[in-house]
Amino acid sequence: MTKLENPVLMATIGAAQGLRGEVRVRTYTADPTALGDYGNLHSEDGRIFEILEIREAKNVAIVRFRGINDRNAAEALAGLELFIERDNLPDDELEEDEFYYADLEGLEAVDQEGKSYGTVSAVYDFGAGDLLELKGPGRRPALIPFSEAAVLEIDLEGGKIVIDPQAAGLAENPEDDGPAPGLPKKGK
Repeated sequence: MTKLENPVLMATIGAAQGLRGEVRVRTYTADPTALGDYGNLHSEDGRIFEILEIREAKNVAIVRFRGINDRNAAEALAGLELFIERDNLPDDELEEDEFYYADLEGLEAVDQEGKSYGTVSAVYDFGAGDLLELKGPGRRPALIPFSEAAVLEIDLEGGKIVIDPQAAGLAENPEDDGPAPGLPKKGK
């Protein structure tokens, strides 16, 4: 098996479901049952998974893979992440201002003057809004909100995003330099 050049995380396998080798799968697709529409899934260790059956459950999809025929085999898959090649995602279904989060990774984050703040290394969703992780040489990783206020422009062809460092929490607000009203200034 050749390693995927541009892998996109599509799902994470959870617990076994029943005795026939089915597993609970957390999908990262808009429609959980569409997981099989993108072709075979790949694990980081090189295994290929073909979906034989898929159905939606409460918060997961229940999946039966080819070659996984009993509960023991299903239990051995718990925690496994499944990927596809980025080229398997359909670009023709995207609107003009839409993109895949995987396309953001590797873009340089710059302000309007061109100062670099690192490159996007990951996109996270912890439930309160998406966050972009920026990493750069000599810098600690930083998380910025993926919002219209913080990310002003996305230029996929140019390989960059334009950010407002203040709205992104990367620069101090010049109005916040002084002490709170009624408090003396430091050193006086």
